[in-house]
Amino acid sequence: MAQFKRSGWFIVAVATGINLIGGLLYIWSIIAAKLISQYGWSSKQASLPYTVALVAFVISMAVFGRVLDRRGPRFTATLAVLLMGAGLVLSGLFIHPWWLVFSFGMVTGAGTGIMYVSTTAPPAKWFAAEKNGLVTGIVVAGVALATVYYSPLVNALLGAVGLPRTFIYIGIAVPAICGLLAQFMANPPAGYTPPSGSAAASAPAQHVPDVTWREMVKTPQFYKLWIMLAFSSSAGLMIFGHAATMARVQVNWNGGYLLVSLLAVFNVLGRLLGGALSDRVGRMNLMRIVFIVQAINLLLFSRYDSIGLLAFGMALAGLCYGATFPLFPALMMDLYGKKYLGGNYGLVNTAWGVGGVIGPMIAAAILDASGSYAAAFAAASALLAVSAILSVGFHRPADAAAVKTFARP
Repeated sequence: MAQFKRSGWFIVAVATGINLIGGLLYIWSIIAAKLISQYGWSSKQASLPYTVALVAFVISMAVFGRVLDRRGPRFTATLAVLLMGAGLVLSGLFIHPWWLVFSFGMVTGAGTGIMYVSTTAPPAKWFAAEKNGLVTGIVVAGVALATVYYSPLVNALLGAVGLPRTFIYIGIAVPAICGLLAQFMANPPAGYTPPSGSAAASAPAQHVPDVTWREMVKTPQFYKLWIMLAFSSSAGLMIFGHAATMARVQVNWNGGYLLVSLLAVFNVLGRLLGGALSDRVGRMNLMRIVFIVQAINLLLFSRYDSIGLLAFGMALAGLCYGATFPLFPALMMDLYGKKYLGGNYGLVNTAWGVGGVIGPMIAAAILDASGSYAAAFAAASALLAVSAILSVGFHRPADAAAVKTFARP
């Protein structure tokens, strides 16, 4: 057991466990549906705490990613779960739009962002480059898998004890469990050399410089990655944020919480498959395929006029969204090294927060104005097409040379 605790796979297990308990944001569509039906909120009001949570998520990632690089994952993960729990408990004290913007949006959102960077960056440092995608895919799959059980759990709690106590009960349980797991998070010791399956496989990693965020923002591929992440994530976050409402509006079905679970299952599959496949076929090749498939799916989404067709569209959307999630941090490691991964990934992931504004809020505004999501689906499809175009030619030799130009001495 002592030897296992010193291994990378133990850190992967701990990080995945924290994400499995702390993956809270994707259940918001169930809470939003309750706020609309029981508390009389508009769709825009019900989307605002979720959108603010996404913004707080990425800002906290950008800020605390650098703290993670200096203080280590145990410190930042512990802080994260305390903030998450505090925000949820505060949310249960007063159900009001602006209060939930503060409690859930700012406090819980910030805690979730710190948690995510604390669990995503450290595990990959224990492994050689050829496992970057696989390891990252496993860890981020924990967040998606959380929705599989959170969705029916939250739906049951809402029916049994109401929304305020649902917030409070989850707010007590999350830090109690995740706080314990956070004490085991660790970076590899100084001078650690990750084991590799083969000398050939590990050779490329020896030439990847450790690039700081100041050096990273001078390279053109950082901006390509940022735009691709912002545009592509907006589609997935729109679906996750509105799944239950989409079921009611598009097919007149009140069982939308089941679609949230379906999304979660395929989100998990996408993250596991995307991470593992990208190690074999290339990050950008896989990303381009996913963008094209998702763009076609969103273009057809307004035609899914039955429960079966809507479930198919949701499943495909979850699979494609999940597949890209491990690709971006793996690409960051491929291009900029692992030493400063916390700060670097936190900065590029601000694009995810922009996607959280573009997708859910525009969809909410379109729904309130027209009573339909059709225009929102078309807009999301167009953004995915732009992402696919930007991915063409990404790995030209000039790009790699540009990264090496800014390598630290």
